[in-house]
Amino acid sequence: MYHRYHSQLVDMYRNLRHKPYFRPSLYVCIIFSSVYVLYHIAYSRPASNSLPFDFSEGFLPLEDVSEEVWAERANQVKLAFLHAYHGYERYALPHDELKPLTGGYQDNFNGWGVTLFDSLDTMLLLGFQNEYKRALPIVERATFELPEERHAPYFETVIRYLGGLLSAHAISKDPILLDKADELADKLDSVFNTPSGFPLFGVNPSSGSVVGPDIGVLAEMASLQMEYTMLAKSTGKKRWWDRANTVIRALANADLRYTGGMFPIKWNLTTAQPHDVHLSVGAQADSAHEYLLKQFLLTARTDKASLEMYLRATTHVIANLIYVSPTRHLLYVTDTDTSPYEKRATPSHNFEHLSCFFPGLLALGAHTLPLDNLESLGINFESLGSESKFGHAGKAYKLLSQYNLKDLHLWAAEGIAETCWLTYADMPTGLGPDEVTMYTEKRSEGYLWMDAMERWRASGSRGIPPGTGDKDPVVYTEQERLRGGNRRRDYAIRRKKYLLRPETLESLYIMWRVTGDSKWRNRGWRIFEALERHTKTPYGYASLRTTEVVPPSKEDDMPSYFLAETLKYLYLMFTNEDPISLDKWVFNTEAHPFPVFEWTEEEKERFSI
Repeated sequence: MYHRYHSQLVDMYRNLRHKPYFRPSLYVCIIFSSVYVLYHIAYSRPASNSLPFDFSEGFLPLEDVSEEVWAERANQVKLAFLHAYHGYERYALPHDELKPLTGGYQDNFNGWGVTLFDSLDTMLLLGFQNEYKRALPIVERATFELPEERHAPYFETVIRYLGGLLSAHAISKDPILLDKADELADKLDSVFNTPSGFPLFGVNPSSGSVVGPDIGVLAEMASLQMEYTMLAKSTGKKRWWDRANTVIRALANADLRYTGGMFPIKWNLTTAQPHDVHLSVGAQADSAHEYLLKQFLLTARTDKASLEMYLRATTHVIANLIYVSPTRHLLYVTDTDTSPYEKRATPSHNFEHLSCFFPGLLALGAHTLPLDNLESLGINFESLGSESKFGHAGKAYKLLSQYNLKDLHLWAAEGIAETCWLTYADMPTGLGPDEVTMYTEKRSEGYLWMDAMERWRASGSRGIPPGTGDKDPVVYTEQERLRGGNRRRDYAIRRKKYLLRPETLESLYIMWRVTGDSKWRNRGWRIFEALERHTKTPYGYASLRTTEVVPPSKEDDMPSYFLAETLKYLYLMFTNEDPISLDKWVFNTEAHPFPVFEWTEEEKERFSI
């Protein structure tokens, strides 16, 4: 998910290309024009004294609605996908991404048509066979070549292109998709020419030349295990399993004594050891932590090393990186820059939209793992935090072992997901900013959640744990916003853009599936309404420059992940069916679902598993 922070490359082309599928009659034009005008009167008119939703009810969950209503809402997401993809197909294909304000295009991810590749499995899940059939010949003609001076960003190429091909193949069984995935992996393979086996930043797939510093970023070098394991399983080729396994073993053998068993952001690609002590589940780190649990689940719970690393990472986060805000008691996860000699890290108290995948990950782990009975998996929880190997981290394991670990993970998931939702509900647009900074008490480094939990536990309270439970939004008036200095929300906006990101919706979807509580589903619908109201354009959907003003100004940008992730999670949240069971499928970090599998005895012998 760190790919959301990458700066886009200079646009190569801006020419408008109009490719209508039919010539409408005069009557159709009149009807369409009337509907278009009515739509803009209803939804695009600036509101002087009104807000897009009725905030008098504090955004409380709607009453449960019928299955027929949810089916219609799922259908509205399907229509949104068609609007976005047809805009891309007509005005941007074969380029990477649509520019939704001008109808132009940009080539910022190799120029191979990233939006098409990223959308393949979404088309299949939503039942759009015509779009899929039109895409398949384009996939077949792809050569994955670049000019000598250009290099493909390896991480982005793997999660978007390779992940998209493998997921679509798992759903459709079309052999061309697997052939192309194998071909792409082969063209990228020289990126692994490092002493550690960690990949470098970029590779030219035509010449095999590579680029990138010796110090790598965690998310970019440790978010390939799922794709390469799936490729090995699907093709039967040991070389792809070896690529994934090398990364897994290097991570498992790293010296993490100064970070309590959690992976820091920067790594030495020669020694396969940490280069700094900056800890985060946000930008530059997120998907690497995500893949620990998901690799274990993908391999039918056989990759015990990845599971142990997941438990160490989440234990450190819960004990040291989750805080409670002073007034609204909002739960949030932040990052730290830790000195090896400090026993408690200094937090930044920045809370990123990218980190809003984390409550979904915790909920997925609580749903799929026997956290309250790890012994059944042969794991002694307290021994994971050996003080001889991980320094003062052992204290965290002793602390968390006083609780039911499944409950604790679910409480953390609920509290952080509530905060992610409130950053949307607090905004006049109903859409969340990219980053906020949480307030703390004066002269305080903030209040750790586990400190609050210990007081709660010691009190014998039977109420809800600190930081959990429903909270009302705090929507500033325009006068309050302009005046500034208001602290009622418990945070200040650090980056006010909304980039069509999926992380909050991902967690709402998983919370809905895990808990069955309709409030998460209803909140997803509120967000979809806001998307339709504020980001839709005649060509597609656009990122917003600000979430604080209605109507918001837009940016000429529609990332491919909007179709791969944002709309997919919305559809899966609203549909009454469950086409992607959390027990049978695992999403990669670009929301491409892979089916859970088991190694056969022949595969175990061939791959030396």
